[in-house]
Amino acid sequence: MFASGVLRPLPVAQWSVTRAPEAFRYLSQARNIGKVVLTVPAPPDPGGTVLITGASGALGGLVARHLVAVRGVRHLTLLSRRGPDAPGMAELTAELRGLGAEVQVAACDTADRDALAAVLAEIPSDAPLTGVIHAAGLLDDGVLGSLTPERVEAVLRPKVDGAWHLHELTAGLDLSMFVLFSSVAGTVGSPGQGNYAAANAFLDALAAHRSGLGLPGVSLAWGGWEQAGGMAGKLGAVDRRRMSRSGSRALTDAEGLALLDASAATGEAVLVPDHLDLAVLRGLGDALPPLLSGLVRRTARRSVGRSTGDGGGALSAQLAAMADVERGAALLDLVHAQVAMVLGMSGTETIDPGRTFKELGFDSLTSLELRNRLNSVTGLRLPATVIFDHPTSDALGAYLGRELGGAPNGEASVEQAFSGLDTVESSVQKIVEDEAARARFATRLRGILALLGPSAEGADASVAEKIQAASDDDVFEFIDNLGI
Repeated sequence: MFASGVLRPLPVAQWSVTRAPEAFRYLSQARNIGKVVLTVPAPPDPGGTVLITGASGALGGLVARHLVAVRGVRHLTLLSRRGPDAPGMAELTAELRGLGAEVQVAACDTADRDALAAVLAEIPSDAPLTGVIHAAGLLDDGVLGSLTPERVEAVLRPKVDGAWHLHELTAGLDLSMFVLFSSVAGTVGSPGQGNYAAANAFLDALAAHRSGLGLPGVSLAWGGWEQAGGMAGKLGAVDRRRMSRSGSRALTDAEGLALLDASAATGEAVLVPDHLDLAVLRGLGDALPPLLSGLVRRTARRSVGRSTGDGGGALSAQLAAMADVERGAALLDLVHAQVAMVLGMSGTETIDPGRTFKELGFDSLTSLELRNRLNSVTGLRLPATVIFDHPTSDALGAYLGRELGGAPNGEASVEQAFSGLDTVESSVQKIVEDEAARARFATRLRGILALLGPSAEGADASVAEKIQAASDDDVFEFIDNLGI
């Protein structure tokens, strides 16, 4: 009846012997159903084979050298999509063999289950597979709205599919090591890396799943490395400065390899090896990710900018007390200070307020960071597209002034109206080829123009406000709501 599935055995909760106190506490609290079992990890077998995916990458090669030179591994199977033809693979293989290791190199896409099974079948019985390190990965960064199914699949495939196939195909083997190279992006989050974060979150979950099955497995959610090659090689100076400002310093090779070795003794399924700068974390204030809040002690801080209910705040009060010229200069200085911070400039003198942010070197990620920094400084909740909607420092400063309530009422109404018209004009350009939509749009706009006549006294601000609030996708809807 068990064999036919009519009866099912009680579940078994398995704990590494290194976590025995935790297991006994769990048992003493009567939280278990079924059995609680302590497992003894298999010791590393120098005579066994360790398989490394993504071996042609900078980290894959670094780990391969470390396993042979420091941990005494004598048999390696190195996988990459291009195999022996991958750049640097011939030199890596020669170096490892010079250190006394037997090395097999195979061209294999681990997301192809049959191809991976064929590679595993070729591992000799006198040096059976005893360890797996899954370091394969791919980056295709972009803000969430820019991600297509194809871009998501391209990033998930090598990490998620490859990891699952390795899990299934090795489940019956006596492994001493099953290490997944994850990323802190899946733990804390990283702007513009929604697809990459999701892939790494799966690796973390898989390691926890294997732990529950009594199988070896640890997912290492790495912070950044100083390595110049591989995925880290795609990071520019701006990206690295962004990491530093978030409180994460790049790991040296020695630090990363030491953390890799230390992970084996913890018995934990998911670890975050990262070099955190606690001083920077303390300075993040409200921008500190909640997950990291327990690492630093913070003092209460009064927010500056818009406060709930009164639309005021310290910054608004300061602006209201200034003359028009002073107010504009103060807001421009505020924008330039944050622009310089995001781009890593030593000062603001070289920033031309009339140049677009794109010309200054902003991309989608840095634009998002600038928006977040302005939110923190002003207390506002700016839309994600604010940098694109107001593409120069001048335009952005004027917009902030209106949002903070620092401009005279009449001036604000006029500026809002013109800003709203800019949004409408941008939307019209997208439908010029659609005759039916163009006709519908023209009819509605004629109705809006009628509001500017004598019978619509005082309607300017209302119309401008509605236009201002509309996104490109909502233009037709907000015009319909005018009741024309």
